[in-house]
Amino acid sequence: MGTPDFSVASLEQLIIDGHEIAAVFTQPDKPAGRGKHVHSPPVKDVALSRGIPVHQPSKIKVNDEVRAIFESIAPDACVVVAYGKILPEWLLAIPRFGCINVHASLLPKYRGAAPINWAIAHGEQMTGVTIMQMDAGMDTGPMLAQRSIPIAEQETAPELSTRLARLGAGLLCETLPHVELGDVERIPQNDAEASYAPLLKRDNGLIDWEMRSSEIANRVRAFQPWPGTYTNYKGARLIVWRAYQPIWDGDVSAEGGTILNIDDTGIAVLCGDQSVLLIGEIQLEGKRRVSAREFANGARLKPGDRFNQE
Repeated sequence: MGTPDFSVASLEQLIIDGHEIAAVFTQPDKPAGRGKHVHSPPVKDVALSRGIPVHQPSKIKVNDEVRAIFESIAPDACVVVAYGKILPEWLLAIPRFGCINVHASLLPKYRGAAPINWAIAHGEQMTGVTIMQMDAGMDTGPMLAQRSIPIAEQETAPELSTRLARLGAGLLCETLPHVELGDVERIPQNDAEASYAPLLKRDNGLIDWEMRSSEIANRVRAFQPWPGTYTNYKGARLIVWRAYQPIWDGDVSAEGGTILNIDDTGIAVLCGDQSVLLIGEIQLEGKRRVSAREFANGARLKPGDRFNQE
């Protein structure tokens, strides 16, 4: 059970390792992009290419058809990787070895739908994957295995997701034989140490220029490709794709969002605590991504102009 690109590595590794995949469950096809063309989930494409039956129920909690499929298959295990739906307790109870989840964080930190994004946004230096026995809670079940990796200084969410997907697939397939043998240790999570990574919303990407530049730079990396990290200028939405913390000397008396300097390195903007953010790449919504200097020239930006949240 999985949906996005992150899920593909685990499905492919299960196939490579010779496990019998009785069925794949994924989200329904959805329209996407400017043309709103209908796209199928990446997991569906891989499954169909391997001749694996695919099911795409819009609802799963109360669904007699889904229940009948699971009961007829009577699976040894159900592997869940970024499926995108809460599993009901009746489903958790059907597989002989239960439902096993690949979660992209070092649980109990960052339980929830967007662990990769929020780990980067919060400036974490380490993250990883956890193989977990699912229970009725939100990522609260006992841990079967865990592996950590460092987050690179300028790594974006898509880049980190690719690495964690491979890491998770490998750890999953190392763990499954121990689940079958019954010699895997189930480690309870410490709820007192739990933190949460809620589903991203469009407003999460709006830049608050009173934040420190380090916080904004982290969000630029974290909220790619969606919702993006954006600000406004003269009523136009500007998406920031690359941003850094430059070395900056001197105090400045101005409001957050004020442009301090423009040169070939980018647009220097004043942030909270008198810190400075250097924007390297920017995109006017509906247009192509360009260097910050190219945008500044076209928009005739100058020091003293101000980005805002209006």
